[in-house]
Order: sequence, then structure tokens, then C-alpha cells
Amino acid sequence: MMKNETKICIYSAFLITLVVNSAKLLALKSGGIIAQYWTFDIREYSFQFLYNMLFCLLLFRLNLSVNRFFSIYRENRQWIPFYACNFLLINVALVLGTIIHSALFGAVHLPGTIVRGYFIRFLLSTVMVAVMIRLILLIREGKRKDLVNEQLRTAYVKAQLTLLQEQLNPHFFFNTLSSISAIIREDPERAQAYIMHLSKVFRYSLAHSGNDLVTLEKELQHLSSYTELIAMRLENAFMIQINIAPGLLQKHILHLSLQPLVENAVKHNTATASNPLIINLFNEGDLLVIQNNLQPAYVTESTGTGLANLDERFRLQASREIDIHRTEDHFIVKLPLL
Repeated sequence: MMKNETKICIYSAFLITLVVNSAKLLALKSGGIIAQYWTFDIREYSFQFLYNMLFCLLLFRLNLSVNRFFSIYRENRQWIPFYACNFLLINVALVLGTIIHSALFGAVHLPGTIVRGYFIRFLLSTVMVAVMIRLILLIREGKRKDLVNEQLRTAYVKAQLTLLQEQLNPHFFFNTLSSISAIIREDPERAQAYIMHLSKVFRYSLAHSGNDLVTLEKELQHLSSYTELIAMRLENAFMIQINIAPGLLQKHILHLSLQPLVENAVKHNTATASNPLIINLFNEGDLLVIQNNLQPAYVTESTGTGLANLDERFRLQASREIDIHRTEDHFIVKLPLL
């Protein structure tokens, strides 16, 4: 347990013990109903108080320790052994407390009063401890989600910056300007279309926050603008084929997860009219498959950071990892649809 959680458990155990043992204080009032059966003894009350508080602290400890004791069953959702262990602990504590109490302070006027007293106090204590444990677990879950969201935002920012760097680097601009220059000479209207698609690519790259999911349909619309730029530059040396079941278009995917894969394929492979680069997008169940033929460009060095970053984003956002395969003829990446 964390330091703050330990403090919460100690304070809660003290307060719970004070509440469930408050009835015994009524024996201080002479002539009262409680006083007829109990004579207030500070030593007896101190024992009951300390024993009850230790019982509460033990429940907290065994149920909140991470990957230890009863928490193992709760974390693995093994509810039968989880509740069985707690039930056994309560009964052992009740019997042990009754025996020690009787040995130290003797019996009271009414038979069974000690047992019933411990049963009621432990029952109330267990209920209140269970409530506090649930609150602490909710706090933990909130902190965990905040940490995951922060990691996701960091991973997304890295991916976004990497993507923008690729789009802003001299090589990209050289190809872009060369393509625009060539297209303007041949077809001014087509050049306007090229610039329009280029602006869409930049706009979409900056359009969403770091933990956004978008529909597959929207991501494919963005991808079409990017692939239009490639097709205008490479012409007959580039082909993209999309065959995705219409029912999957409203599934979700991470924002900016397709463009880097297509960009990597173009960057790391040669493409000529006789041997074009062919990219296929299709689905296998709830997986989106991006596959390209392998025609390695030997002058290109790959750091693998793009794929690693994409895998980290999926792991943080969806608790799933991307699947990467390389065969003799193809490079294949499979993304989970959410």
C-alpha cells in the first residue's frame, strides 16, 4: 500500500473501532440498562478497542496489499476463494477474541453475551471496512487511468511530432515541391487538387487531441488525401487497394494510425512502373490488415520508432498490441479495431 493509503487505513480503523465500541461506554451511566449487565472496566474496554482496531487493520492489509494475500484472488477475479478467506478470517478473529476475553476478564451475567458482542462489533466493522476498501480501490483506479492517459498523451505527442517532422523535412518538401512544379506545368487544375489534399493532410494531423479515437471511415478519408499525394508523385508506380467490410467502417481506431504505416511502406521500398508498390487494406475479423509488397530500398535506414510508438499507443489506449509480420514477399501490420 502507498503511504497515503496506509494513513487512511489507520484513521479509518480507529474511527470504525470507536463507533462500534461506543455502546460499551453507556455502562458508565449508573442505573442505565447497559449498566445492569456490564460494569465498565477500562482494561476490558481497552482490550476490546485495541483488538477490534487490529482486526480492522488486518482486513485492510490483507485486502489492499498489491499482488499479496487476499488481493491476489480479487485481482484475478477469483471471488469464491476471496470471500472464503475473508469469512474464515472473521470467524477465527471472533473465536480467538472471545476466548482471550473470557480468559482475561471472566464471563458476564448473561451466557453468550461475549460472543454476541464480538459478532455484532465484527459484523459492523467488516461492513464499514469493506466500504472503505472499495473507496480506496476506486481512488487507485482513478490514479491508474490518469497515469495511462498521461502516458498516452506523451506517446501521441511523440507520434505527432515525428509525423510532422517527416512532413516538414527537406526530403518531403523537395518531393512535394517537385511534384507541384511538374503538375503545374502539365495540369494546373490537378496542381490545385494536390495542394488541397496537402492542406487536408496537415489539417487532420493537428485536428484531434492525444487520446482521440476516430471512426475507421474518417481515418480512411484522411488516408485517401495522403495517398492522392503519393499517387500524383509516383503515378503508375503506386497502387492502394481497400477491401473492408462496410459494417466495420463505424468501428474506431486511433487517430493518425494509418498514415504512418503507408508512409513507412513508401519510404522503405522502391517503386517503379514495372514493379509498383502495392498496398492492400482489408479486414480479418476485427483486425485491420495493412500489407505491402517488399521491394526494399537499400539506401533507407529504419529506426523502427514509428511502429514502436504506434504499438505503445494501442497498448495504452486499448490494452491491445499491434501485430507485425514480415515474410519473404510482404510486410504486414494488423491493427485492432475498437
